[in-house]
Amino acid sequence: MLKGIFWDNDGVLVDTEPLYFQAMRDTLSEIGIALPLGLYARITLQEGRSSLCLARKAGFSKREVERLRDAKNIRYGKLLETGVRPLPGVPEAVAALRPHVAMAIVTSSRRDHFELIHRHTGLPQQFDFVLTRENFHQTKPHPEPYLKALDRSGLHPSECLVIEDTRRGLEAARAAGMRCLVIPSVLTRNAPFPGAWKIVPDIASAVKVIEAELFGTPAGEAKGPSNL
Repeated sequence: MLKGIFWDNDGVLVDTEPLYFQAMRDTLSEIGIALPLGLYARITLQEGRSSLCLARKAGFSKREVERLRDAKNIRYGKLLETGVRPLPGVPEAVAALRPHVAMAIVTSSRRDHFELIHRHTGLPQQFDFVLTRENFHQTKPHPEPYLKALDRSGLHPSECLVIEDTRRGLEAARAAGMRCLVIPSVLTRNAPFPGAWKIVPDIASAVKVIEAELFGTPAGEAKGPSNL
């Protein structure tokens, strides 16, 4: 029986990945390194590595890479200050599912960035708890973020579902013993998702699949107040 849903943040609840890519691309361009979108998607969204690895590969020292990381984080924070909105359908989906299951946000975002993202969305208040980068030592695709969420929730992996948009998130969820429903974003729609429980095109489809799991209704028929 489904009792808990763990949501990724970036690319699932909010469309921040293009801003993060912009910050990383602009930072690397200052040292003469080009970062095409496809390369970024492979390194960061599929493999779960920082694109700053390109600076190390180019011969820059660890100290210089840390300076670049700081510059990227500052640049990303400034981009977030311009305002971020939930992805279409997300507030309605969260409201529809909230009465029926425990829910948490599990993200690799830093807490300060997360707070900037959600200072006007009202979404975090709809969740039982939030785990950010500061809450674990290893990031996705390592299972630690979702293992921490399981421990915090008190639920068994078989009782939980993860919602992700990236392969690294999918691998983290599966390594923690949970099913993963994938909603590919614009940056990940061409990526493979081996082992995903379900792959759906949008949040409305995700709600229908989850409602079928909760209520035993056909996946094509929504039940309850969602009306998505």
